[in-house]
Amino acid sequence: MPGGPTVAFEVADRVATVTINRPEAMNALDPETLGGLAEAWAEIRDNPEIWTAIVTGAGDRAFCAGADLKKTIPRRADEGAWQAFQPSSRSAIDDGVQLWKPVIAAVNGYCLAAGLTLLSACDIRIASERAEFGLPEVRWGIVPTLGATQRLPRQLPWAVAMELLLLGERIGAQRAYECGLVNRVVPHDQVMVAARAVAARLTAGPPLTQRAIKEAAVRGLSLPIEEGIRLEALLSQQVRRTEDFVEGPKAFAEKREPNYRGA
Repeated sequence: MPGGPTVAFEVADRVATVTINRPEAMNALDPETLGGLAEAWAEIRDNPEIWTAIVTGAGDRAFCAGADLKKTIPRRADEGAWQAFQPSSRSAIDDGVQLWKPVIAAVNGYCLAAGLTLLSACDIRIASERAEFGLPEVRWGIVPTLGATQRLPRQLPWAVAMELLLLGERIGAQRAYECGLVNRVVPHDQVMVAARAVAARLTAGPPLTQRAIKEAAVRGLSLPIEEGIRLEALLSQQVRRTEDFVEGPKAFAEKREPNYRGA
């Protein structure tokens, strides 16, 4: 089971909760923490008892304030940029894991730099009214990596994404909601309550259908529309072979809530 001093991991009611546990450093990512997150993603992907996940930060000040620059910036450019920040040649904040289970971000404070990139790898995002978002790397001569320059222009209006990437300024929770960076803004003490409520709704749903939907959506971003529609149809056909596909319409006809088993 993943976990350790810098990444806490627990599973309850089919929901994995991943907590970046460096509150004294604003939950900044050092190599150990990034490795712990990679282990968590792999466990979530491979454990059939996990249907969805929540990622958050310890304490009440920060979700993740980015990379721990004291530990991750090499002394010279010729040492290999960000090599220390990418153990085992990792090149993305989610370690490149093909994780089709839904992931919820519970943003309880500062969400900056690599923290914002981590957010962009999540599917549903709940933010505290105190949360702040930004990509300050450009101010220090650093190119935002780990997928920041690739995900955000795909997820946000171009002008908003480029404002974040090129100016390095922060935006508040309300603006993040207005531009579609987060799904909802809640009182500070209700972030995990709201995230767990979303997780409960997801775990009551058909997990195989949810995974097929996410896979179609994510893979489709890099496909021509015709190929994306074909992938969608293929994944739909796979779901039609499952017991859950029979259970859904049956429950509808019987006027009851479906009991999905992930089979």
